[in-house]
Amino acid sequence: MNNYANDRPLRIGITCYPTIGGSGVVATTLGIELAQRGHEVHFISYERPFRLPRCAPRIFFHPVLINSYGLFKYPDYTLPLSVEMARICCRHQIDVLHVHYAVPHATAAILARCMLPPDKQPKVVATLHGTDTTLLGKDPGYGPAIHHALLQSDAVTTVSSFLKEETRRVLGYGGRMEVIYNFFTPTEPARSREEVRRELGIDNEVLILHSSNLRPMKRIDLLLETLSRVKPRESFKLLVLAGAHFEPFQQDVRRLGLEDRVIVRENVIEIEEYLQAADLSLYTSESESFCLSILEGMFFRCPSVASNVGGIPEVIEDGVSGLLVPFGDADQSARAVERLIQDKELRMKLARNAGEQARAKFSSEAIIPKYEDLYRRLIKAPPAVPLCDLKV
Repeated sequence: MNNYANDRPLRIGITCYPTIGGSGVVATTLGIELAQRGHEVHFISYERPFRLPRCAPRIFFHPVLINSYGLFKYPDYTLPLSVEMARICCRHQIDVLHVHYAVPHATAAILARCMLPPDKQPKVVATLHGTDTTLLGKDPGYGPAIHHALLQSDAVTTVSSFLKEETRRVLGYGGRMEVIYNFFTPTEPARSREEVRRELGIDNEVLILHSSNLRPMKRIDLLLETLSRVKPRESFKLLVLAGAHFEPFQQDVRRLGLEDRVIVRENVIEIEEYLQAADLSLYTSESESFCLSILEGMFFRCPSVASNVGGIPEVIEDGVSGLLVPFGDADQSARAVERLIQDKELRMKLARNAGEQARAKFSSEAIIPKYEDLYRRLIKAPPAVPLCDLKV
């Protein structure tokens, strides 16, 4: 293990899901920010993360080759990932292997560390983002493996206090966890707000934004039902930045008579152009550990109406930087949206507060040093004694 002084750069391995989603966005941006601060960052995954630049200093990508052997009914990813992790750690003298999402990344990292001699073993940091605890943690086929991987990790972080407590409750995990919030680093939009709104056909309407991967817990059905109750209907248009195909929801759009109110853009990489064009956002999620999409809007002074669930109250201060409503109450959500449409002064007040809170609490300047401090503390610490506490 390399023992760096506090002012020396680190060698950090990062594994995340490379597709569109909050955990991958945060992990990729973390790596970019760390490289800009002088650290050497190695991404290890089956695909290049969609936001990872190709020619950035001190950033490297190592693809994991997945073979489909007839011996296996399903292709295996965990073992090839662990072998590639071990190879990269050995070849590049990785100090910290930071894995985002417990399954299969934390399990693979623990296995990779076991393959290496003591002087080559990295410290392992596992960051939980949500469904690895709230969904997979409840599954008897995954829960014990997740618990074991967390127990063997050198550090465990969660993106909200809510998720920290859920991990204790669902997995029965009693180890130390640090809450390090998600963050966002916006880029300068290539087009102006006015240009984007013209492209979208927005005239005097209020533009409502929803950005997500459209998974079931996002409750797109409830989102559309809420908007169908907003009056007058001509006062708004909804822009959906979809990380998946929106086609399955078009039937609901037609049934609710929202065809001329809903605009869809799929798989948008540079979301900043659209964030700046929005007046408010709407999220009707059943569960959220944090909700990065809300934070992304806040950086562009876009206040949200959102379900009062999970970690969302840690992002939005109700009545100050947004409005929280009970989950599942389409009428109350619609009234909150109407209130912000009709009361421009209130909307602008929440917008200013949202921007200020985002920069004060959730900027890269506020969050990245917390990860750097964690890495350095781990490197200085003596090797942990492996534990075994498999709960089946």
